[in-house]
Amino acid sequence: MPEPPDDSLEPIDRLRAIVRILRGPGGCPWDIEQTQKSLIPNILEEAYEAADAIRSGNKNNVIEELGDLLLQVVMQSEIASESDDFFLEDVAIAISDKLIRRHPHVFGDDQLNDTESVLNKWEEIKRSEKGNQEKYILDGVTNGLPSLIKAHEIQKKVEKVGFDWPEARSVIPKIREEIDEVEEAINESGANQQNENLAEEIGDLLFAVTNLTRKIGMDSESLLAAANQKFINRFNEVEKILEKQGTNVIEADIECMEKAWEKVKNKDS
Repeated sequence: MPEPPDDSLEPIDRLRAIVRILRGPGGCPWDIEQTQKSLIPNILEEAYEAADAIRSGNKNNVIEELGDLLLQVVMQSEIASESDDFFLEDVAIAISDKLIRRHPHVFGDDQLNDTESVLNKWEEIKRSEKGNQEKYILDGVTNGLPSLIKAHEIQKKVEKVGFDWPEARSVIPKIREEIDEVEEAINESGANQQNENLAEEIGDLLFAVTNLTRKIGMDSESLLAAANQKFINRFNEVEKILEKQGTNVIEADIECMEKAWEKVKNKDS
């Protein structure tokens, strides 16, 4: 049976040693079976769990979830190193070099005194590094992003070339227009609510709302996450109220649940 790595090692070296043991002879069957591609869902899951922990403000949760995310970086690097493809050191060197290149106002002679100038310079350097890989302005938007985040990134990209609303309030008429088009599509669809036109109009509405959140300096993903949590908290309270009344959400009718909901909502106000 393999011995655990000595805790006198540097923490990152100890983590790497553990991963090597897990993937080596006598290690863990699950870890041994993993490939770089098979771990993609784990990377995404751990990133979201880290985000949730950060939002919670619980220090111990943040440490744990960032550790899980770090494990994914180490796992990817160790798997690659087994075929001499690349090593964790290569990952660290690449990001270090990138940070230096893209901060010429810190590590060079450029004078950039505000955030907007810094971000514009970052994008300029990024485009020059990518060369012919990005033919169009939106080619640099990552396809695998969650849709709300991707919409935000698309809008930020076109904002940089002047294709944008002048201010937040100017987006509101567009949202009203999209709501009207959704309502019209619902009326036209009749019994067939699962049609392409309605789906397209709802998508346009979501895109417009994302534009509003961006213009006021917020992001839709975080706002929706907060709204989701608020709903969960309130519905949990609804269940508690119903339990005190000797019933539950399965047995209670909608009128009873709505009364409980209003009670919880008023309590929050």
